[in-house]
Amino acid sequence: MSARLPSREYAAQTWSAEAGRYAAGVSNEQTPESAAGPRPSRLTTAAGLAALEGLALVAGGAYMLVMGLLGSPDKPEQAEMGGVTLIALALLPLLAARGLLKRRAWSRGPAIITQIMALPVAWTLLNSEGSLLIPAGIALAAVAVTALVLLVNPETNRALGIRGPRDA
Repeated sequence: MSARLPSREYAAQTWSAEAGRYAAGVSNEQTPESAAGPRPSRLTTAAGLAALEGLALVAGGAYMLVMGLLGSPDKPEQAEMGGVTLIALALLPLLAARGLLKRRAWSRGPAIITQIMALPVAWTLLNSEGSLLIPAGIALAAVAVTALVLLVNPETNRALGIRGPRDA
């Protein structure tokens, strides 16, 4: 089998360089056509939950970093590196939340990954013996499961322009 490359005529038919746009029927827009209407509340809620998780990671990372620098932990280097790591990890849900609010289809993947990563953390908190850690685990599990349900909802998929196997 030999693969054929598109001819120059094909490229000229699909892209008009002087007009800076594709030919009729092809769009270079990244926002789906359905984005003209109001943003679904499910999508806004999922973005809010992802942003909440990101902000919690930033707060936890900042606390660890400050305590590593100013406090007296057993291993200051470990506390500082843990704080920097949490702040870096916060970028994933924060960027996903921004993308969800702007209706970018790529943002659904990082948002789902964030929720899946939060579930084992919630399980670990639930199995701990600290008095404050168990309610934190319950809250994290509730947020992660709620966000997952909202992110896989068909209305959210339509708002993001994601087509399922039935729509292809």
